[in-house]
Order: sequence, then structure tokens, then C-alpha cells
Amino acid sequence: MAFEVRVEPGRRVFQAAADESLLDAALRQGLMLPYNCRDGACGTCRGRVLAGVVEHGRSQTQALSDADRRAGFALFCCARARSDLIIESRELRSPEELPVKTLPARVQKLTLAAPDVMIIELKLPPGQRLQFFAGQYIDILLEGGRRRAFSLANAPCADGCLQLHIRRTPGGQFSNRVFAAMKERDMLRLRGPYGSFYLREDSLKPMLLVAGGTGFGPIKAIVEQAIAEKSTRRMDIYWGARQRADLYLLPVAESWARAHSAIRFVPVLSEPAHEGPAPGRWSGRTGLVHAAAMQDFPDLSRHQVYVCGAPAMVAAARRDFVGSCALPAEEFFADSFEVANDDLAAAAGSSLTAG
Repeated sequence: MAFEVRVEPGRRVFQAAADESLLDAALRQGLMLPYNCRDGACGTCRGRVLAGVVEHGRSQTQALSDADRRAGFALFCCARARSDLIIESRELRSPEELPVKTLPARVQKLTLAAPDVMIIELKLPPGQRLQFFAGQYIDILLEGGRRRAFSLANAPCADGCLQLHIRRTPGGQFSNRVFAAMKERDMLRLRGPYGSFYLREDSLKPMLLVAGGTGFGPIKAIVEQAIAEKSTRRMDIYWGARQRADLYLLPVAESWARAHSAIRFVPVLSEPAHEGPAPGRWSGRTGLVHAAAMQDFPDLSRHQVYVCGAPAMVAAARRDFVGSCALPAEEFFADSFEVANDDLAAAAGSSLTAG
């Protein structure tokens, strides 16, 4: 059974099943209500029930007293609907409204997804969550005040662990540590969320999403958030890489297209391997990933475009989509994966030594 929940003062409406919290239901449908612990302890998600009946669940007394309940307040991370509801809560509409936090995190899982790509899942301490918009990034804080920025590859509605896709960078101090020394249960410190690259949920325009390499991470977060919200917007996803092995989550992207009629997925290889027997050869699209998208969409005047990857790819996509495909400049959103200055210096020094 599902109940209708109206949020005041914005009059936004969502559906909440009887077995899910009001916060989970809201986040799943794209309403960014404030929260922190999601465990009934901190009171950040506290709001008033103006009409209807809720079951309060595991809310703790220090965050919600008996007097608070009698006054009509509830913790939306714990409360479950038992009738149609009208609730009062502030809705977060832009990244500037989210708190930036510094938090410890434990390495929960390490998955070598490709020879040079590691997927890291980070678990925050009990009672701590990081609220973010799909597509944003965090900084990993290192010794000596250094930091490394990585996009979050999971949807905000699935924030039990934070997922990062990390490519090994020649001379990269942190990425080399990830591949050579990092172990499960290691501790890191992070700060975030940051960034203006995030899913614009107030638009109904079809989306063109273009990823290069590990730029697939934030694109994945955006797509999975849209799926969770049951969005009906058209999504055409192009993922570019050098060779097939670099499409490190290819089955995941292919499954989106199989399961959702509004999603189309196109992998593009720039340097497909031709050696070996014919069954192993690449029969899909080749060349530059943004050029493949341009071939299919010569007119982007009614689209919204999300691009993520290497700086050269992002710059070329911006130039060509806006200049040649009539994309409105304000509908181009991008995240350019820059290499840290000290990694560039280390790589240059290594090349000079080797030479």
C-alpha cells in the first residue's frame, strides 16, 4: 500500500510505501529533504506532520521527545506513513544549501574493475551520512594538506556506502597507493560534497550523457538517481574508452537500456583491438565519443547535455555541441577530470629520470 505525501510549503507530492521511511521515499523520488544520520539520532530531518497519521519508528528521545510528538513533529528518517499525509519540511534545491562536512571513512570494499580502474566503497561512521546531489564530488584529504577530488559514483538515494571510480595515474601519489597498498578496513578522511555538476531534476528535456573513461562514475550516479525517481525523461548515454576492457562496468550500462525503454546506451572505442579471431573483434562504434554523439544528434537545441571525463574531451564537446549542434550554452553541464599539480610534477620527474 502506498500513501500520498504532500510537502509544504512547496506543495511537492510523492508516494510513500507503508514499509519505507518518509525520507527514503522522498529521496527516491527526487525530493532533497534535509538529513544527516538517517538513524533517528540527530534530528536534522525533523519536521511537522500537518495532517495524517505516522508511525514514529526508531526515533530516539534526544532527537524527538514525547512533547515533540504530541506537538505533531516527527523524524522523517524513521517515520512511516499510515495514511495520506501533509508534512512541513524545507526542501534543498541547490548544492549551496548542503552542508560541507569533513568525515572519516573506512574502506569497505576494493574491486579491480579493469587493469587500471579500482572501485572503492567507503563506509562512514555510524550515525553519519553525506547528503549530496547526483554527480557531485568529494575531496580525499591527504598528508601535508594535499587533497584529491573524486566524483561520487552512487546515487544519493543509495548512500549506505560512497562509491569512487579511481584510475591509476602515472606518477599519481594517491592512485598508486590505492593500487599498491590500500586494503579493506583502511581509514581515509574526506570532505564534501562539492561541485556544480549534478542532475537538474526540474527540467523535462531529453538528456544526452557523454562519459570518457572513469567519467562514467558521476554519469552512473545521475542515471541511477533518475531511474530511482522513475523519471520518464529520455536518456541517451555514450561511454567512450580506448579498448573494450576499459568499459569496466559495461554490463551495468547495458542493463539500464534493457530494463528501461527511455534509456539508450552506446559504447564507443577509440582504439579497438583488431588482432585475434573475428568473434573477439569490436563491432560497435569507433572514434571520438562526442563525435559519435554528434553524428546521432546533429540538432541539440531541445536537449540538456551532461559531459564528464578528460579536459580535452570536455572542451571539444562544449565547443562542438554548442557551436555545431545548436545546444543552448546554459544547457551544457560538465565535470573535467584534471590531474593534480603534484602528480603532474611527479610524472614529469619520473619521465626525465627514465630518459
